[in-house]
Amino acid sequence: MSILTQHFETVHNTAPFSKINNEDYIPAFDQAIASTRTEIDAIANTVEPATFDNTIVALAFSGMSLDRLSTIFFNLHSAETNDELEQIAQDVAPKLAALGNDITLNFDLFKRIKQVYDQKEQLDLTLEQTTLLEKNYKDFVRNGALLSDDKKEQLRAIDTELSLLKLKYGEHVLADTNAYELHITDEAELAGLPDGVKEAAAGLARSQEKTGWIFTLDYPSYIPFVTYAENRELRKIITIAAGKKAYQDNENNNEEIVLKIAKLRFQRAQLLGYQTHAHFVLEERMAQNPDKVNAFLDDLLTKAKPAAKDEFHELSSFANETDGIAILEKWDGAYYAEKLKQKKFQLDDEQLKPYFKLENVLQGAFEIAGKLFGLYFNEVQTIDKYHKDVQTFEVKDDLGNFIAVFYADFFPRKGKRNGAWMTSFKPQYKKDGKNERPHVSIVCNFTPATETKPSLLTFNEVTTLFHEFGHALHGMLADTVYPTLSGTAVFWDFVELPSQIMENWCYEQEALALFAKHYETGEPIPMDLVTKIRESASFLEGMATLRQLSFGKLDMGWHGQDPTAIDNLKNFENKQFASTQLYPDVTENAMSTSFSHIFNGGYSSGYYSYKWAEVLDADAFDYFKQNGIFNKEIATKFKNTVLSKGGTEHPMSLYKQFRGQEPKVEALLKRAGLIK
Repeated sequence: MSILTQHFETVHNTAPFSKINNEDYIPAFDQAIASTRTEIDAIANTVEPATFDNTIVALAFSGMSLDRLSTIFFNLHSAETNDELEQIAQDVAPKLAALGNDITLNFDLFKRIKQVYDQKEQLDLTLEQTTLLEKNYKDFVRNGALLSDDKKEQLRAIDTELSLLKLKYGEHVLADTNAYELHITDEAELAGLPDGVKEAAAGLARSQEKTGWIFTLDYPSYIPFVTYAENRELRKIITIAAGKKAYQDNENNNEEIVLKIAKLRFQRAQLLGYQTHAHFVLEERMAQNPDKVNAFLDDLLTKAKPAAKDEFHELSSFANETDGIAILEKWDGAYYAEKLKQKKFQLDDEQLKPYFKLENVLQGAFEIAGKLFGLYFNEVQTIDKYHKDVQTFEVKDDLGNFIAVFYADFFPRKGKRNGAWMTSFKPQYKKDGKNERPHVSIVCNFTPATETKPSLLTFNEVTTLFHEFGHALHGMLADTVYPTLSGTAVFWDFVELPSQIMENWCYEQEALALFAKHYETGEPIPMDLVTKIRESASFLEGMATLRQLSFGKLDMGWHGQDPTAIDNLKNFENKQFASTQLYPDVTENAMSTSFSHIFNGGYSSGYYSYKWAEVLDADAFDYFKQNGIFNKEIATKFKNTVLSKGGTEHPMSLYKQFRGQEPKVEALLKRAGLIK
């Protein structure tokens, strides 16, 4: 038996990373897939009449060994990949797609689920049990249980191809990201860059045994460069390089893959009786259908566009007055925005960074979780790690009960994809009288320490940490019976509420006082800087809103209509961006080829959910603001109605239990400074 398919004899049954070898994965997957098939066959073929326990509960707890193995493997594939893991992923993905189809297209299994579903009114089920039953029934119907045999075969073929295309897409983006470097040997070309940024770039060059400075497309390298480098030509070079990821004439080009994915998703939706992929996806979202999403995006666009145009005009005029820039280009945006922010608020990230030492910010997030939800984090060295940079924590409540294992992985490296995300290595669930606690991880790409300075975060990195930590709290505080309804297993346009609401504490003096302390002197952040952070919070918010809406519209463009006739990715993109475009187009760049959220992640037909959840989080935080940002009663209510409930109830019902009303869009518009 493989080490990967049995109970781990480790602290809290945590993953034994140091004992796993790459060659263990394929045999472990084969074994876990076979054992899952055996479990499913036992449920489907039993001669006893179908009951909630022998069918629905049995299904909820089936395949858990495979789920555990998959989370370990695919989390490492994102955070610590290499050529071997990428090849294994290519081998395993079709097998997992086939198994998924074999389960959802198993007619004997579906018949048993339907028998229980048809008698649900007589079963005296709890709300969570009813949700589980309805979800199972819908999942099977939505994934082809009622299709004819020939259509089931078509569905299998589509799902297998999609699983491979998505993997290839992600690997191409990572390969192009890793392949690029801007190597500078003339120090004069570094004008404007902060010392810490230059030091990190010099360290990277030294690590490659090169002279000078190296900048990459990893965010902690790329973002400071385009924000501070005075050399406009170099800003242009690296900006175009970032926009060309997987849109170049090389083996990593994703144009055909994007077109194939969009068309296969459309075919799949049609096969299942849906108008488009978005109609299929949104049936299981708060937003319900593409019309409602498009109306939501258009409503926000109408309200944000006048402000965005005014801001863009102001920024363009400022660049012209400052440096004679006649046309503001994409490689100018971050640079002049930072300069204008400094002029208007006398505030820049370099002023703030000394107050945001990573260790202090993380401790601040922990302390806020303690004040709100009674959680305590203790770093331990007894839990195995997949990389030396990973930190491991035991989480307990104020009674000393074990709540979760928490992993934190903060710095960029070669085998790690860009961005920031929360994930899980083990879900929470209740079985045999035991509340199994979750193992949750956040993965980020922050500015690492240099030889002379610790890791000092930009304010944007601070809010990113709090955002992912909010997702982690959703996972850690889960308290449901069934693993398939636990933690972040909620409607996709609800999943960002716990993450986005946590960002709000970063703007509050009472919260900042806990962790924003100068890394050398220990002095708390001055009050005038806190005021400036708050005043600048809505700086260029109209433009930022338009940018988010443009991504939502591109997503709905690919998935909310028939994509069959699309033959030119770039032309199609330009049409989708027409109503939100501010900067001139860059011919060499495309968004879709590296828009991993929708083509490699779980956000297809769901990118709008960031803005949707912003409405929820602005409205929810307004409730805290009215009653105190550390109000224990409201925090407990949020924990009990939102964070612990997972997907056990409809999210609007949970939200109304917390807030006492449906969310109002005005709270978001007011916070964004788009209405007074």
